Amino acid sequence: MAVKKHTAEILKRLDETYGMEQICYLNHDNAWQLLIATILSAQCTDARVNIVTKDLFVKYDSLEKFAAADYEELKQDIHSIGFYQNKAKNIIACAKRIIEEFGGEVPSSLEDLTSLAGVGRKTANVIRGNIFHDPSIVVDTHVKRISKRLGLTKQDDPYQVELDLMKELPKDHWISYNMQIITFGRQICIARSPKCAECFLADLCKVKGK
Repeated sequence: MAVKKHTAEILKRLDETYGMEQICYLNHDNAWQLLIATILSAQCTDARVNIVTKDLFVKYDSLEKFAAADYEELKQDIHSIGFYQNKAKNIIACAKRIIEEFGGEVPSSLEDLTSLAGVGRKTANVIRGNIFHDPSIVVDTHVKRISKRLGLTKQDDPYQVELDLMKELPKDHWISYNMQIITFGRQICIARSPKCAECFLADLCKVKGK
């Protein structure tokens, strides 16, 4: 794949600053824990999810226990997380389907993953990348916002952003780019107050200072 000079320079600086190690910020010991943690992470910080799952994964230490969970009780267990009502319902339904349709094993294909309750492309790609090491691009708020600032996409729809990045980035950088941009977005290119004066990508940014 021929990489544009602009894109290649962005990736070079990201690699030099953050490395290419694949880091997952959601605490988990296995595939189903990461799946549930990722469902919980929608519209919520990873830090908050990790606080909740610390006790949650002790109380529900198997997929079967989540499948058999009482809805009202699970709601209370995760009530400090946004949209906890829908998430509780989806987690129970998701766990049941994995047991009934996939033999208790989290599936690996995008089609199968997105057939699960509460699982969209973003969540599916987190699982594909972190569990199955299948190159995938996770478009969260950081990736969408910063990719636009860097001129790697002009789209607002996450799916279209994903398609643009798949064309723009070499496949061996898909997963590492996710991790790098999330870190970059939390430390430097902060949504409400970007630290442009400290940014090592400032000269490559299309909206510097805005």
